[in-house]
Amino acid sequence: MFVYMRPWMMCSLSTLCRGACVEVDSNTEAVADEGFKLGCISCKRRGEVKATAFVKWSFKASDENKFLFIYQNGRADIIDSRFSDRLHWNGSKKTDDLQDGSILILNVTFNDSGTYMCTFNRTLKYLNYEFQTSNIKTFNMKVVPRLTRGLASILSEVMMYVSIIGLQVWLVIEMIYCYRKISAAGEEALRESAAEYLAIASESKDHCAGVQVAE
Repeated sequence: MFVYMRPWMMCSLSTLCRGACVEVDSNTEAVADEGFKLGCISCKRRGEVKATAFVKWSFKASDENKFLFIYQNGRADIIDSRFSDRLHWNGSKKTDDLQDGSILILNVTFNDSGTYMCTFNRTLKYLNYEFQTSNIKTFNMKVVPRLTRGLASILSEVMMYVSIIGLQVWLVIEMIYCYRKISAAGEEALRESAAEYLAIASESKDHCAGVQVAE
C-alpha cells in the first residue's frame, strides 16, 4: 500500500532533513598566550518548529562573588575591559536559529581562569503563539603555562624514545654478534678445507712414492 507523505511531515519524522546536533561539553583547560574555544551547544528539540535565539556569556573570576556580562552574539561591544578585542563569535553562522553559541578567546591570560556561564535564550514560534526557553551552562576554566604538560604524557614520551634507542642498540649488537659468528665459522671452514687439502696432497705424494719403489 502506498502512503503519501508531505515534505514537512517527513522532516518532522526524520532528523536527516537538517544537520544533526549533539551537545558536547566544552574543554576546560586553556594554554596561556594561545587561543581557546569556549564551547556552548544547545540543541533545539523540535526541528520542525521555527525559532530564534541569542547567547549571552558571563564570567566570574575565582576571587569574585557574582557573574559579569562579557559577550552577546550580534553585539560588537565588549563591556568587560579584561576581554577587550579578545572575544570572537565561533558559533552558528548565517542563521537566527542558533544552536552553537561558542566563542573564542584570543591570547589567553592567567586572569582568564574562572567560571564561565553561557545562557541560551530561545523563542519557539508556533502557529498561534511563541514560547520562551532558557538553557544555562557553566564550567570552570583553568589556564596552564604553555610548556606545562601532564606527568603521564611526559613519561610516556620519554619511555617511547628510550624504547626506540634501546631497540636500535640491540639491533646493532645483534648484527655485530652475527657478523663475528659468521666470520669465525668461515675461518674455521677455511682451516678445515686447508687441512683436508694438505691431507689429500700428502696421501697422493705417498702413493706416488710407493709406485716408484715398486717399479
